[in-house]
Amino acid sequence: MNNPERALAISDREERLLAAFAERMSQQMYGDYEASDPAESRIDVRAIWSAIYRNRILIAAVLLLALAGGVASILLTTPTYRGVTTVHVDQQSAKVLGTEDVEPVPSAQEAELFLQTQVDIIKSRGLASRVAADLNLIGDEEFLAAVGAKPLDGQVAASRQREQMLRLLDENLTVTLPRKSRIVGIAFDSRDPRIAAEVANSFAENFISSNLQRRFDMSAYSRNFLQKQLALTKAKLEQSERSLISYARSAQLIDASAGAPTVGEQTGPRSLTTANLVQLNQAYSQALASRVAAQQRWAQVQSAPLLSLPEVLSNPAVQQLTQRRAELEGLYQQERERRKEGHPTVRQVAANIAELDRQIDTIASGIRNSIRDQYLVALRQEQALAGNVGQLESETLAEQDRGVRYNILKREVDTNRELYDGLLQRYKEVGAQAGVTNNNISVVDRADPPMEPVSPRPAVNMALAGLGGLVFAFLLVFVRERFDDAVRSPEDVDTKLHLPLLGVVPLMVGRPESFKAALTSSRSPISEAHQALRSSIELSSAGGIPSTLLLTSSRPSEGKSTTAYALARDLATVGQRVLLIDADLRKPSLHRLMSLSNEAGLSSILARQKEVDDVIQPSDLPGLQFIGTGPIPPNPAQLLATNLLEDLLSGLKERYDVIVIDGPPVLGLADAPRLASTAESVVFVIEANRAHRGQAKAALKRLLSANARVIGAVLTKFDPKKIGHADYGYGYSYRYGSDNVPKLDAA
Repeated sequence: MNNPERALAISDREERLLAAFAERMSQQMYGDYEASDPAESRIDVRAIWSAIYRNRILIAAVLLLALAGGVASILLTTPTYRGVTTVHVDQQSAKVLGTEDVEPVPSAQEAELFLQTQVDIIKSRGLASRVAADLNLIGDEEFLAAVGAKPLDGQVAASRQREQMLRLLDENLTVTLPRKSRIVGIAFDSRDPRIAAEVANSFAENFISSNLQRRFDMSAYSRNFLQKQLALTKAKLEQSERSLISYARSAQLIDASAGAPTVGEQTGPRSLTTANLVQLNQAYSQALASRVAAQQRWAQVQSAPLLSLPEVLSNPAVQQLTQRRAELEGLYQQERERRKEGHPTVRQVAANIAELDRQIDTIASGIRNSIRDQYLVALRQEQALAGNVGQLESETLAEQDRGVRYNILKREVDTNRELYDGLLQRYKEVGAQAGVTNNNISVVDRADPPMEPVSPRPAVNMALAGLGGLVFAFLLVFVRERFDDAVRSPEDVDTKLHLPLLGVVPLMVGRPESFKAALTSSRSPISEAHQALRSSIELSSAGGIPSTLLLTSSRPSEGKSTTAYALARDLATVGQRVLLIDADLRKPSLHRLMSLSNEAGLSSILARQKEVDDVIQPSDLPGLQFIGTGPIPPNPAQLLATNLLEDLLSGLKERYDVIVIDGPPVLGLADAPRLASTAESVVFVIEANRAHRGQAKAALKRLLSANARVIGAVLTKFDPKKIGHADYGYGYSYRYGSDNVPKLDAA
């Protein structure tokens, strides 16, 4: 099907377009996005700018309304003045006598809580009441006018007037506490600068005086409270001491804690019996340890040879006898070498050796017997002490029953004495501090009548109005875009429809003659766009251009007819034998675009009224022939459902390289799915800014259900200026000059 002369007809610019499109199609079809920036895949700056550009009139209108509101707020707002007094709040005050209470150095969190507490005190109703009384504000009409309030009826109860004054003071008071600072700002807003300064200074002065008064009241209350508690505690202490002494006498309990030693951590009072038991138990423990040691030593001595005992070996007498025996043993050996065993000298030496052995055994036996005696003595001492300890334990247990009540009374006495001593010491300290009040709050800057108002501030008001207008406008744009599913840009074809983009046809304005003239110009955007479309279709499959190619859309008038005509012309210009068929049997338009007759056509062939050769018409371009729709049949769907359509296309494939079919829209009609199932490939035409995602996906679903092979989509009537992009970056720039005239009507 491919003509060898086709390669010669491709210009250098077309070769560049083919290379660029091949790279883009490989990325779309095989998912090769490794070189792309991950940030761009998450945030589409171009889409954001496009949405802003499309809604620029809405944004400008909202912004102008917001700015107008800002101007109105400046003109209608009464000037408000703010008097500011700053005070320094220290958690630790200076010591006057050196005995005042001083809190320990607080942590950062405690210091922050303390400062926040002082801020809450400044905002309290109690301090506001002091300020109102100090300045005599209740019922003051000048003050009410300065804060923008109306006076209540004179017959209204004083409590309501007081509540009104407290509310106004709270509403116009501002207390600021900067971070990492102990300087508290007290500000009051008023229409009268003098009143603003007076009220702010009054808050600071009454805050200091209330702090001092609170400390003085606490000191006086403490003295009275301690005095009463001292009298009660003293009476309790005397009564508990009498009860303790009376019970000790009746139970015959003598406290020996002062003279008896302590054991471990026990330091409580003990009786004489308990003290004796403790001392005797210590002696018993020592005797028990001595007996165990002696018993273990005696057990070792019993089972060991006498001469192996360390005590025997270290004995001086045994050492001397052992040395003497060694000498006699040497002499005995010498005599045995010279004389016989029965010789008197030999026998004498042997007798001496035996005597030495007897003496050594005697001394060793005595040492072992002494170890046994030590064990027996330790055993008898342990047994004697054990008997005494058992007797004292019985006496101690009997005494403990009587000591329970004593211990209870003794603890009560100790507790009352400690409480009495602490209260007495505290009473002395409070008495020394009486009349001396320390202050931890001081005024840093007093408020002066302000010269400039704090509101309205024109610059701030206009900035806030502009910012608020922009935020609201962008919110409206966001909501509008969220509900807008129109396909506007080439990216929408991929993101919203998940179809490969075959080409982008720019918006052409003018009459059909202008469109046909643009197709014949090699430099026109329309011509370049359809050349790129033809190259994309060729690269969409390994076999090149499909033999039968159907162009359809979801709705009428999306540009499928003009696209089919332009594509057929472009294929014919590169040497292909092309047949263009207008298969829209309901609303044909290609015959008017090509200025040809429509008396007989596809409907005539399918109705068996004409033969194929009778309806084929030549065009003004060599290599391009045309079959119109012919007379509009009463039931196009039934006519297309016959097998004649497939037989017709099969016969025409042998005569033409490419058959381009202009089909009807998909939605609402059965014609397009039937044609799609017959054609080898389908190109889906989408009109920019008019086609919607839901309609397009429904149309694609119908095509796929008919086993159609949709190779991609064409975006028609695309005007990048409408979405804020003069150059969309698809390998060519859309150029528009003075030749542009009213928009071309496309089928």
